[in-house]
Amino acid sequence: MFGAPPAQASAAAPPGTQRSGHVLPLGPADLTETRTTTTLQPGVTLTRIVRGEDAPALPWTVEVTIPGGAGSPDPDAPPAVLKEEASAQDLAADLVRHGFRARAEEVRTPGAADYAGGTLGWRVRVGSFGSQSAATAERTRLRAAGYTGSAVYTGWDGDSSARGPWHIDVLTIDPWRFGGSLQASYGPDLESRETTSRLSEEAGATAAVNAGFFVLDPAAGAPGDPAGVGVYDGRLLSEPVSGRPSLLVHDDGRRTQIARLTWQGSVTGRSASLRLSGINRVPGLIRNCGGSPGDLPTSAPLHDVTCTNPDELVAFTPDFGPSTPAGEGLEAVLDARHRVVEVRSPRGGPLPSGGSSVQATGRRVAELSGLARVGGHLRVATTLRDERGHRVAPSPRTDIVNAGPELVRDGRIHITPATDGMVHPGDPSWYYGWVHKRNPRTLAGVDAAGRTVLVTADGRSTASLGLSIAESAGVARALGLRDAVNLDGGGSTTMVIGGKVINDPSDAGGERPVGDALMILPRRN
Repeated sequence: MFGAPPAQASAAAPPGTQRSGHVLPLGPADLTETRTTTTLQPGVTLTRIVRGEDAPALPWTVEVTIPGGAGSPDPDAPPAVLKEEASAQDLAADLVRHGFRARAEEVRTPGAADYAGGTLGWRVRVGSFGSQSAATAERTRLRAAGYTGSAVYTGWDGDSSARGPWHIDVLTIDPWRFGGSLQASYGPDLESRETTSRLSEEAGATAAVNAGFFVLDPAAGAPGDPAGVGVYDGRLLSEPVSGRPSLLVHDDGRRTQIARLTWQGSVTGRSASLRLSGINRVPGLIRNCGGSPGDLPTSAPLHDVTCTNPDELVAFTPDFGPSTPAGEGLEAVLDARHRVVEVRSPRGGPLPSGGSSVQATGRRVAELSGLARVGGHLRVATTLRDERGHRVAPSPRTDIVNAGPELVRDGRIHITPATDGMVHPGDPSWYYGWVHKRNPRTLAGVDAAGRTVLVTADGRSTASLGLSIAESAGVARALGLRDAVNLDGGGSTTMVIGGKVINDPSDAGGERPVGDALMILPRRN
């Protein structure tokens, strides 16, 4: 449940509750909205927003998985939540014949800066129930009849008539009064996941939120590895998903910005220079795609998809973990002076103190084999560029975490799901669940006064509905953000104040270990 900030955090400025003059664009305009603001340290405030607290409960229903049907463009397509109208109507009619109160519903989604919106597809639902347990009982009856589905709360649909409630927490960093440090951390190594509260505790942070997307499934790479750009203390430790947005912060809290980055990397020996495919990730697995030509199914960004490429050259630093990934291929192991001390095959193993390595797979093995000789030197170089092609050279006081989609640009709503890989060709059900429907969200951005703002919104419960991506953009703009972006959300959404989780993470097991976190640290004496 929602906890209060620790007593020491509120001592500087006792919280006061008030009606907001700039209400959030969530639900009808007549909803009650309260805000409680607390000063956590000089230049840092926490505002807790509750909107629609007295909202009446909405019904539960059962959403049925739709198979391909006689009227489907592809009758052999796998079952999905959304299909074209003919398949949905066929299923609804079949359910009615078997005694279920079924209906087919059109799902329309708002347009975005790079996506027309309109009809996503049709869903099939059964019944309307006053409780989750009643919906679950109907789901059990459906399964016994040979159908599949899930109990869902209709408040998560994204319907603008829903009256809440919403619980949203906002951290604001005023750089002109801030004397602490704003930074990102991935923990002891990139390949291990840590909870936001653990990362916060280890750093002695005043406050923290979860940050970028990361690998969760071992089949998609090394769990915990950033699924996109990761720059920590000015060092590029994970390459961008080509052109997707990222959040760039400086430790003094100033000049926070949203940046769309690309990269180039090379490994150079005495006789040649080779193009790198990636940094600190399992070769052949490109989470969220957006990598190199030859990646399958695409070299463009595609969110929550792991693209593959059998022919890669990936550089590793000691930040990856105790051992580099094992498997077929070749690995050149370098000491701290970039001297090749070992060429091993198969690849994988520990690195020398301060050392690094380059791994090759498939057709890239012959390239690396021709370049790497024990006793010779190899140098790895990387370059980041912004969307105008300008070189980005982070200082040791700069961190960059991956994000997407963009939400607000120059003070206007600017949502970019297609550009950032959230529109999956031939799979509207994915967009429906991830973009259209309400989920827990973590957002970040900067306002016109240069203040960095970090936001969490709880969801997937009846106590807090969550936000669609369109609603996330509306909330960011209502909070005054000039530029804003979506960070990792869902079960990852976490805010920690004074070492305590103050929001309500949606995973059944509680707080989820994540890839990295953004932390606000106190002034160091």
